[in-house]
Parts: sequence; structure tokens; C-alpha cells
Amino acid sequence: MKRIAFLFLVLAFSFILNAADITGTWTIAVMLDAGTGTATFKFQQSGEALTGSYSGVLGEAAVTGTVKGDQVEWSFDSGQAGKITYKGTLDGASKIKGTTEYGALGKGTFTGEKK
Repeated sequence: MKRIAFLFLVLAFSFILNAADITGTWTIAVMLDAGTGTATFKFQQSGEALTGSYSGVLGEAAVTGTVKGDQVEWSFDSGQAGKITYKGTLDGASKIKGTTEYGALGKGTFTGEKK
């Protein structure tokens, strides 16, 4: 029983060590039915918690989210369009792709790269 508990702890610890860290500046290409655009996100990650800032056609805003393994989610509020959400999957340490909801502007997809 002790061996199983030890093995579980080793696996959990190795998972934590292998968790992605997306801290840095990211350029995101957004494709919506309403049109396309580019956004810049500056992320700071602490464990699974994600904070940062958005800069783009909607102005600037504070961002919050989570990182769990290769799955990333973040959002911010825009006075113009409402709540903006992103849900993506990391592809290595410097690429991401996924879906987004831009409030009143509709749904779409995105791809991004870390600078």
C-alpha cells in the first residue's frame, strides 16, 4: 500500500513539473464571422492561475484564466462587446489554438504564438 501511495506522489509531482508555463507575450490571430483581427496578450502564470492583459481592437483589458496541463482558458470584459472568452490547447511551449466567444460579435477560432 505504501508503494502505491509513493508511486502516486511521484506521478503527481512529475505532472506538476511538466505543466506548461505560458508566461510571456502572445500574438493571437482571431477569426470570427464578423471578421478577423489580431490581439496581443501578456500573461503571467502562477501554478494554474493565469493573469495578464489584452490589447487589441477592443482596447485594453485585464485578463484572468487557468492553465491545466495543455488546456488553457482565459477571459476579459469588454464594454463594447461584452465578455470575451478563449479556450485553447497548447502545441508545445510556443503555440496555441482553440475557440473563442467574442460576446455580441459572435463565436470563432484562434491561433497564437508566443513571442
